[in-house]
Amino acid sequence: MNIIMSPSSTPSFNLATEEHLFSRKGEDFLLLYINEPSVIIGSNQAVLNEVDPDFCIEHDIRIIRRMSGGGAVYHDKGNLNYAFIHDSTGEPLSARFLEPVVTVLRELDVPVEIGKRKDLWLDGYKISGTASHISRGRELHHGTLLYDTDLAMLKRALSAENNRRVGKATVSVPSPVTNIRNYLTSNGVVTSDTTVFLARIITHFLSYYGEKETRPLMKNTLEEVEQLRQEKYTQQSWNYRL
Repeated sequence: MNIIMSPSSTPSFNLATEEHLFSRKGEDFLLLYINEPSVIIGSNQAVLNEVDPDFCIEHDIRIIRRMSGGGAVYHDKGNLNYAFIHDSTGEPLSARFLEPVVTVLRELDVPVEIGKRKDLWLDGYKISGTASHISRGRELHHGTLLYDTDLAMLKRALSAENNRRVGKATVSVPSPVTNIRNYLTSNGVVTSDTTVFLARIITHFLSYYGEKETRPLMKNTLEEVEQLRQEKYTQQSWNYRL
């Protein structure tokens, strides 16, 4: 398993990295990253169904469309993101891809459970949503981890109640959410900031897969990702196409 920690917190770069790694058949990846404030919407969603555009513009929250389906999610520097990318297994889509995440979190005193929608729940609250994309013999399964996210900003950015409903676009299913850090603190566990918690997660993932260290993105990969970012993930024709 190639475990990669993204060198960037730019959401368009990280989504482009996922797509680039998805194209590399025969290689397995676990990509980890933290994004700047942004709303990431599913490939079949309409922005006006999911987002308060005026609020996002006012607070410099970027709106980016990903290649997978599913619902809209809010990212910021308190949100950890993971993406498993590998050749297709031929098995029916299930929540099995979450087993490494569950194992690592439980080792870190976070007793998560897998929900009915292939999401993760903690003490009655959702702390991780996921989405998948399967095509051309490859699979992408990615998700979020709410560690220390600004939940007030999350609620406002994803507040689209006053906007019109657009066509047959996929609509997000809201759930009560909480931060992992809040849970740990309330249970007497000494917590750290997001970057330290991520470092601990990386250590446990390396142990889980029997790897010694994370892998860097090579120069040619960075160049190809940047080209894809510019040509697709920064374009309104992609991000606002519904």
